[in-house]
Amino acid sequence: MPRAEYERLKTLESEVEEDAGTARLVARAKKEIAGGAPLLPKDTVDRLAHGENPIRVLRQFRGLTQAELATAESVQITQNYLSDLENGKRKGPFELHRKIAEFLKVPFDLLAPIAVSAREANPQRFANSKRSVAEMKRSRGR
Repeated sequence: MPRAEYERLKTLESEVEEDAGTARLVARAKKEIAGGAPLLPKDTVDRLAHGENPIRVLRQFRGLTQAELATAESVQITQNYLSDLENGKRKGPFELHRKIAEFLKVPFDLLAPIAVSAREANPQRFANSKRSVAEMKRSRGR
């Protein structure tokens, strides 16, 4: 087979693979839309892509105030804590981000990048807990 023909076939192969990948993405999107997955407006997606805090962006997309989100029955945090999360002053645990995502009806994947473990979210609490356990062990003579 001549080299030029081989190169032409390789190019066609890569185009077919790309087309198949695109077809899979379109089929997945259609399935998600049919399943009720949220569609986000372009400006919301752009804000997320440019690194704005996803909690703030998605809260505003849903037309909620900080107080409304913070006091939602499934979330139940203070408005100050929510403000700190949105401003990057504090980090929230995965479970809280999961609750927020569920309340906002968005995939958890949108909030996961800013979530941390419970230990990272509240290191003082875990330090106190560790200290308390150590004191109990000492008092019991272990």
